[in-house]
Amino acid sequence: MSGLSPRDLLVEASHGIGSRPGRLVLTILGTVLGIAAVVVTLGMAQTGAGQIAKQFDAVAATQAVAQPETTNAQGGETRARMTLPWNSPERVERLNGIEAAALLADVDIGEARISAVPVVDPSAAQKANPAVVAASPGLLGAVRGTLSTGRMFDAGHDERANRVVVLGKDAAEDLGVNRVDSQPAVFIGDKAYTVIGILEESARRRDLSQSLIIPMGAARADFGLTAPGELQMRIAIGAGDLVSQQVPIALAPNTPENVKVQAPRSGGELQRNVRGSINYVFIALGAVALIVGGLGIANVTLLSVMERVGEIGLRRALGATRRQVATQFIVESVVVGLLGGFLGSALGVVTVVLVSAAQQWTPIIDMPIAFAAAALGGVIGLVAGAYPALKAASLEPVAALRGGL
Repeated sequence: MSGLSPRDLLVEASHGIGSRPGRLVLTILGTVLGIAAVVVTLGMAQTGAGQIAKQFDAVAATQAVAQPETTNAQGGETRARMTLPWNSPERVERLNGIEAAALLADVDIGEARISAVPVVDPSAAQKANPAVVAASPGLLGAVRGTLSTGRMFDAGHDERANRVVVLGKDAAEDLGVNRVDSQPAVFIGDKAYTVIGILEESARRRDLSQSLIIPMGAARADFGLTAPGELQMRIAIGAGDLVSQQVPIALAPNTPENVKVQAPRSGGELQRNVRGSINYVFIALGAVALIVGGLGIANVTLLSVMERVGEIGLRRALGATRRQVATQFIVESVVVGLLGGFLGSALGVVTVVLVSAAQQWTPIIDMPIAFAAAALGGVIGLVAGAYPALKAASLEPVAALRGGL
């Protein structure tokens, strides 16, 4: 026994493991489930993060807003450092990554009332006015808006300052307008605006559903609008960084620092952030499963030591050192952990693929994680077998041969 080679040690360990196949299966099962839980949770976290990132890409990751920077004036008021050019959409649509752009501005109508009839009964209870917003013709494309009926005003309406309006669906309901084929009108004060469309929804500016949207030209002519408020842009996925750099120069070549652009970060970074947040939760669950598997290995290995006291005493009597006895039991635990690790990792990968296929998702699994999880099984076996191995090595030969502990 004093000349026990690594090969002999593996043979002895495999014999000790295989002598009780039923117990081996139960011992490995805990590790298999623990490792599989880690692989499944990390794989599903990555896959789920990919699906969430796709949802973000539909709206948030493809929207950007440009506004004038503000400065604090005397009296605590904030003042814009510049005004956006009226031709801002034309300027930025020439840039790479910009798919659509439109100007927006809140319109101050003063004390004017908004109604669907030309005469307002002063004795009747007055509802709060819906907001009036001025926009350029490319609004629908810029904010991902859709109309339930009618059409959007065009560049001709804007240039001629035509009094036309598109109603948000909530504003249209409040005003009692549900169709445009009869050319209904709404009155802003004493000015009649023909309703040419009703906005169903806007993915980017949901407040527009409660607003009256008029052309920029009409807002300038009728209400003295002096400057746009913001520039809404729909951008290509991953173009956020480029847009943030180029738009200020396009809008204010001499003073680009006076333009503030809110653009999403790159899609890869967004997905990493989402994946990281989800991973924390799932890693915690996988860690619990691993602890359970490790305790299972430790318990079974310790039980094996107690049952093999006579064998340990015989080995010690034949010249095996404490170190060799301890090494044998550690090797047995590591082998059991590795078997469970490889089987668990394979089971986890298959589970992720099957679940993703059932949900029609694209499975995302980092193969280094799968191999690391398999190796982790061996580490768990090493840690779990340390105490039982020391327990076995501490047995005295005479006491062990007598069956004592």
